[in-house]
Amino acid sequence: MKTFMIERYGDKAGVRAGEMPDPQVGADDIMVRIHAASINPLDLKLRDGDFKAILPYRLPLILGNDLAGVVVQVGSGVTRFAVGDEVYTRPDKDRIGTFAELIAVHQDDLATKPATLTMAQAASLPLVALTSWQALVERAQVQPGQKVLIHAGSGGVGTIAIQLAKQLGAHVATTTSTANVDLVKELGADVVVNYKQQAFETVLHGYDVVLDTLGGETLNKSLQVLKPGGKVISIAGPPDPAFARELGANAILRLAMSALSFKTRRRAKRRNVTYSFLFMKASGDQLRKLTPLIDAGKIRPVVDRVFPFDQTREAMQYVEKGRAKAGKVVVTMT
Repeated sequence: MKTFMIERYGDKAGVRAGEMPDPQVGADDIMVRIHAASINPLDLKLRDGDFKAILPYRLPLILGNDLAGVVVQVGSGVTRFAVGDEVYTRPDKDRIGTFAELIAVHQDDLATKPATLTMAQAASLPLVALTSWQALVERAQVQPGQKVLIHAGSGGVGTIAIQLAKQLGAHVATTTSTANVDLVKELGADVVVNYKQQAFETVLHGYDVVLDTLGGETLNKSLQVLKPGGKVISIAGPPDPAFARELGANAILRLAMSALSFKTRRRAKRRNVTYSFLFMKASGDQLRKLTPLIDAGKIRPVVDRVFPFDQTREAMQYVEKGRAKAGKVVVTMT
């Protein structure tokens, strides 16, 4: 099958087209012919080797972390799906590789594609929608009337998280640039901070939850806008001990992650708030909970641009150089 892969870490020009054997289908697996996949910042970090200590993939590695497609084969133990079903998924972290013609996915990680979406639109959703769900529903347990700040509201995660937070009944603030103020308002943001004109930490106060997608100084300043007992959940900040335990990391790696996040956790404790790092997980069940919201138009995908599959490397460069105006970049197979 045709793929886009890396053969070594850290080579920005190293993503190349190549042939790989078709995947094998286990008893609980489903073979999907991929119609579309989306580009995520995670793909760039994997290419660069940023996660090689905690995600020890064998090289060559096919990149790609979410997809929409059609079932072409099912294992003997599969009960939920049949050949011909249209599906979408974020494969488990140990079984990525959606920049390819085919993939074998465990049936628990798969969900029926929203009927109202095209393949390209559906492919833009799994990773960012699951990230939003796991941050806001599972981790933060957002309740009606709570105040939630979502950073980078026009980004892949931000566009979905704003809409989900509104469905949970939250009062939502977001940060964005001048060009995307109207978009994030349309998505449901109650308060929009144009970061080119204002410092969010000077105008926002008393928030229950912050979803940090940027890390660095944005994360540090986010602690200031929380009320006592508030939570900042970051997908871009330093890993914490809870993530190390969840990962089953060895003692050395656990110590390293604890050290990386120590200053952030200490700052949070001093302000009587909590910090946690989120690395989203695959979940067909959660996608099935999101699908009715999508089909009802309560959560809509935002797709910036669609590239043909043979331009996957160019699509990654487009994302890396910050050319996407809002939402996700997708590649589609012919």
